[in-house]
Amino acid sequence: MKLSNDTLSDLPEGIERPRYDRATLTPGIVHIGLGNFHRAHQAWYLHRLMQQGKALDWAIVGAGVRAPDAQMRERLLAQDCLTTLIELDPKGISAEVTGSMIDFVPVEEGNGPLIAQMSDPAIRIVSLTVTEGGYYRDPSDGSFAADHDDIRHDATNPDAPRTAFGAIIAAQKARRAAGTGPFTVQSCDNLQGNGDIARDTVVSLARLSDADLADWIDAKVSFPNAMVDCIVPATGPSEIAKVKELGIDDAAPVTHENFRQWVIQDDFCAGRPPWEEVGATMTDDVHTYESMKLRLLNAGHQVLATPGEILGVETIHGCMEHPLIGPFFRKVLSDEVAPHVDAVPGMSAQDYIDLISTRFANPKIRDTVRRVAFDGASRHPGFLLPTVRDAVQANTPIAGLALVEALWARMCGGTRADGSRIEPNDPNWDALNKVALAAKDNPMAWLEQSQYYGKLASDRRFADAFTAALSDLWDRGCEAVLADYLSRDG
Repeated sequence: MKLSNDTLSDLPEGIERPRYDRATLTPGIVHIGLGNFHRAHQAWYLHRLMQQGKALDWAIVGAGVRAPDAQMRERLLAQDCLTTLIELDPKGISAEVTGSMIDFVPVEEGNGPLIAQMSDPAIRIVSLTVTEGGYYRDPSDGSFAADHDDIRHDATNPDAPRTAFGAIIAAQKARRAAGTGPFTVQSCDNLQGNGDIARDTVVSLARLSDADLADWIDAKVSFPNAMVDCIVPATGPSEIAKVKELGIDDAAPVTHENFRQWVIQDDFCAGRPPWEEVGATMTDDVHTYESMKLRLLNAGHQVLATPGEILGVETIHGCMEHPLIGPFFRKVLSDEVAPHVDAVPGMSAQDYIDLISTRFANPKIRDTVRRVAFDGASRHPGFLLPTVRDAVQANTPIAGLALVEALWARMCGGTRADGSRIEPNDPNWDALNKVALAAKDNPMAWLEQSQYYGKLASDRRFADAFTAALSDLWDRGCEAVLADYLSRDG
């Protein structure tokens, strides 16, 4: 059965569906970077409110600034922007169709349709999932990358920008001129202080072309920090097959785990839906929640995926079952990361490690190592290296953290333990591969990538641990090195 508004009443028995009249929904949110995660997470929270007859004037309009976004637009518009969510609980599978999204703006060079949509006074929130690496930051220190080609383009072409941030600036400018007031910019990406980073990117870019507008945005626009959490695998043939087994022809279904968390700073300059009524946590202390999640869950993903790729393990679930990788994950996080993670209400760092261990081991979730390992050039500096720097400063154990970084260097060498080729899996793969091969004979060449490691190469304790680990990985192999680490006390 082809998914559409007309067929909602004919969905197979047991499939939850919108109980609200979608024809009466009006837009309040534009979401840029509309992929699987957004539809399984933020759009789901809004759908739950709509199921209660609330937030009917907050419907989502999808948007994007990349070529693949146009393909997603085509698929979703063909099914009235409906999405089948399939929950992969270890105890069984359930599904529902969500309808909180009602349109998707055309994806065009210069972003004219996107700017026009965001300029509409009805839009009060513009949210983003543009990936951790999509905020134009210098990976060595997190500062604004003013010399990036995209930023240079938008600074000289502010009315026909290339980036999502340039489009946001153009829309805020139009709203200021029309006297309709600003919209909130809400980052939903895995970044420490994601709202603060979004603010700095938008204001810094605006300042390159219009200082007065930059000051107005900085003073008037809200950029709430938030922590988001839900494991959402990529959609492939097996996910398409799952939804068809349920009796639904959905060209863009989403599978997800049976867990969600959304912690949001309550700072919205133009109002917001009452997300707390469907399970979101509104707090002024987002930092502690996001630090726990980024340093344990997101960093933990890299701890699993790098050796998993080297040893040819296909899924995160498979890594957790592996006799070396699963214990390696638990030991590094418990011994070397947890001491630098503060507790949140009702949850210690070790409790959180236990929770994510169960989630990662869910056999229903086919989350691929390749997806999780993608863009290590953003994820290692964002998720792992802050803990490395804290451990160096506090003189706490670093052997496992150094080994994780050595595993990343070994993975970027481009071959697995069995000699098979690792296909490029990073926007910076060519440069990383070149340095990784040089580091085979000169391990310090890897740490001397100051755009990632900053001054860590000058710390003798960390540099020695990394050098020994990388040399060992090339000489004796991944399994032997992991086994040695696991045999150590403490």
